This record gives sequence, C-alpha cells and structure tokens, in this order.
Amino acid sequence: MRSQVSLAFLNTGQGFIVALGLVIVMAMAANGVVNGNMTIGDFVLVNAFLIQLYMPLNLLGMVYREVKQSLADMEKMFSLIDRDVEVEDAPDAPALRFDGGNLRFEDVQFGYDVRRAVLAGISFDVPAGRTVAVVGSSGGGKSTLTRLLFRFFDVGAGRITIDGQDIRTVTQKSLRRHLGVVPQDVVLFNDTLEHNIRYGDLTADDAALNRAIDQAQLRDLIGNLPDGLATMVGERGLKLSGGEKQRVAIARMMLKDPGIMIFDEATSALDTATEREIQRALRDVSKGRTTLMIAHRLSTVVEADEIIVLDQGRIAERGSHASLLARNGLYTAMWQRQQAEREEEELDVAQDPGVVPDALAS
Repeated sequence: MRSQVSLAFLNTGQGFIVALGLVIVMAMAANGVVNGNMTIGDFVLVNAFLIQLYMPLNLLGMVYREVKQSLADMEKMFSLIDRDVEVEDAPDAPALRFDGGNLRFEDVQFGYDVRRAVLAGISFDVPAGRTVAVVGSSGGGKSTLTRLLFRFFDVGAGRITIDGQDIRTVTQKSLRRHLGVVPQDVVLFNDTLEHNIRYGDLTADDAALNRAIDQAQLRDLIGNLPDGLATMVGERGLKLSGGEKQRVAIARMMLKDPGIMIFDEATSALDTATEREIQRALRDVSKGRTTLMIAHRLSTVVEADEIIVLDQGRIAERGSHASLLARNGLYTAMWQRQQAEREEEELDVAQDPGVVPDALAS
C-alpha cells in the first residue's frame, strides 16, 4: 500500500508539474505573438516541442520501475539456476526398458541426515504382477521407500532395480513414466475436476477418462455436483473432502495406466464402506501389475502376497497375513491394537447412536 500511495503521489506531482510548465511556456509564447516577436507558426512549434519532450519524461518513471523489477526478477532467476540439482541423470543414461516390472530393493541404506539412518539395509523383492505391502509405525521409513523409488533422492548404499536395471542408471523421465502413485497428501490444482483427473494422462480420450472415474468410485460424486466434471475444486482441492481427494488421485493414477502401482496410505481418509469399494477396485486394476502398498491401517493389506513389517528402518518381520499372525510378534501386536480400537469405536456407536466416528461413517 505504501508503494501504491507513493506511486500515486509521484504520478500526480509529475502531471501537475508538466501541466504547469506547459501553461507557463504557452503563455510566454502567446505573449511573444502579441508583441510581434513570434508568429503563429512559432507558437504551434513550441507546443509540438513541449509535447515531444513531456511524453518521454512521462514514461521515464514507469520505465525506471520496470527496469528495477526486471533486475530483481533476473536476480531470483539466476539464483535458482545456480542451485545444484541433487539428483541428476547420467550424461549417457538410457531410457528404462520395462519388462513386467520386477522391483527389487537390495541392501538399501539411506538417511536424510548423515547422522541419522532412516533405512538400514532393506532388501526385498516385488515380483512382476504381485502385491507387496510395507507396514509399520510412523517414522519407520515406509514413505521413504516411495521417495527413493521415484528418485527424489538417491540411495546412500545398495541399489533399487526394475527388471534388473539400477534406477540410477536410467533417465528419471522414463522411470517415472512407468510409476503411478496415490499419495497420502493429494495435491490438486485450482482447476476443474476433469482437469485434475486428466493430469494423469493429458492425451487420454473420454472413454479412458470415464473408465478411470468408474474404477475410482467417483461417478456418484460427479453426479451430485451441479457442474459435474466442470466443478472447480479450489486451491489444493479445499472444496473436496479428504476421501474425495484420494479418489481423484486414484482416478488420476488409473488414467495414467502405469506398470508399477504405489499406494501410500491410499485409503487412509476413506470411510469403511467406501474403503471396501476402493479396495475392490484396486484389486481389479492391480491384477497383473507390480504393486507396492505403504499402509498403516492393516485391514488394507490383508490380501497382499507378502507383508513386510518395518521397525526403525529395518525389516522386523515378513510373510503373509496369516503367517505373521501365527508368529505372534510385532505385526500381531499392531493388528490386535487396531482391532481393539475398532471394537471400542463400535461400542461407542452402540452406546450413543448419535456419535459416528470417521472410520465408521458411510
């Protein structure tokens, strides 16, 4: 506001000085014509000279401001260009040769700070067409696996391979083309619902779009919106609920049709009924695809081919749901704790029907 006020005073003062000077000089020229020292042509010439002088002066202030702003913008731009890129492709990196999507983590070690390891020697396989789930407490390194797979960071030691190719040796663009993720924190653009879904594949036709909408159980939501697919979702999707945003993310990923699917707490914000429907859809679309599930809610990973339990950056247990329960270890304790919480919520609902927890709302 101070800038706008000072600019207003500047423009007003500049206009006043120009107008006052023009009046004085023209009055002097008129007096010269009256006294016979100047002709009418001289009077017109003085007026033309003044106009040619004042017009550039009037623009001088604006040009100065634009130059200053441009210099500031250039400084920011060059400071951004000068920043070192943390993860770069090798100069001769080839594209990823995708052949089924056999994913492997081999003795992966990583830490955001060299003084604290997040992953300490993680090794497991996700065979092509199979589903592997990674569970554990918060801070155990589950989501870090996804960031490393997308090469937002490179591993400190060990390697991650897809179909036998170290992902550090291929281009990031080709790698990410074959990866699809449904994150826990969904990022939506302040645009229409259709645009946010089509972001998964901007070249997809309407048939593929409608198929992705049906798979993500979005048809009822779109039907209830006055503008349908043309509905604006707001900044970061603030006009949608958490579950609706996650379903948009699922539809976006299904439209992309990746070879490897990653679900990072993909159903954490859904109610029980919708979660079952989404899980059924995810089972259908993940058939024949390599699927990595990151989950805290164990009910979402019961049918996984293998479940890996992370504890403080290490694999504590691994196996199927039934074998892990029979082992009576860390996974069993997590399962029993979550079942007890669920039973407590159901008991609260039975005692007070007016109280409906989010996990049971439908």
